[in-house]
Amino acid sequence: MAVHTGKVKISFVAERVLRRIVLAVFLLMWPVLGINVAAQDAAPAISTAPLPLDTVVDNLVRKNEERSRNLLHSRATRVYHLSYRGFPGDREAEMTVEAVYDSPATKTFKITSESGSKIILERVFRKLLEGEQEEELPEMNSRTQLNRDNYEFALGGYDSSSNEYELAVTPKSKSKYVYRGRIWVDGADFAVTRIEAEPAKNPSFWTKRSEIRQRYVKIANFWLPARNESTSYIRLGGRAVLTIDYKNYQLYDAQQGPPLVSENGAGSDQ
Repeated sequence: MAVHTGKVKISFVAERVLRRIVLAVFLLMWPVLGINVAAQDAAPAISTAPLPLDTVVDNLVRKNEERSRNLLHSRATRVYHLSYRGFPGDREAEMTVEAVYDSPATKTFKITSESGSKIILERVFRKLLEGEQEEELPEMNSRTQLNRDNYEFALGGYDSSSNEYELAVTPKSKSKYVYRGRIWVDGADFAVTRIEAEPAKNPSFWTKRSEIRQRYVKIANFWLPARNESTSYIRLGGRAVLTIDYKNYQLYDAQQGPPLVSENGAGSDQ
């Protein structure tokens, strides 16, 4: 790009800075989730927990592996929305995607609609989709699984009203694909129902702090993402909020077989 005036040069530099800031957002998502906010909540009593930590973790790992084996195929609609407020200017975009998973490790995406900032569409949303496909590679998948090889676990509490265990999780190594924070585990299905965390590794110099929350919904025999919200605070004073809503799940269960199990509106607020 030829630069002819001081005004054009400033605009060009500002756009480059924005690209680096927005690019940082996609690194927050694995799975993919702020400690600072969550730490203010009162922790449930540990003394009432019916099962010890080791048993909860053993059951969580075993049931996760079982559910993974049984999920042969899934299809869902995702709505990505990102709003950035700050230097050098506000930006916003939305993309709707049809996501298809086939066991054991194939994911394909079809973009059905998009609007808003081209920078966000190209440099954030598409990078998110590429990163998710990359994570399905066996060598990457093994390093991000929620198990004792990759994480340390501590019992934070137990809520008898919801039959949920609260666990603190700390990754054994830092990378952009793992997180540290808190997870809640259903006491009957031993599945993660929600996550509040932050990336184990700061995704960018431009990112001062990131908070990630993910909520899951039970459909048939599976617990699947319902909504993800990630907030990034930028060193220059900006703030980016990325949300992903998951809807219209269709599942193929190895135990139930055809037809597909359908559930509409799974990502809507409850």
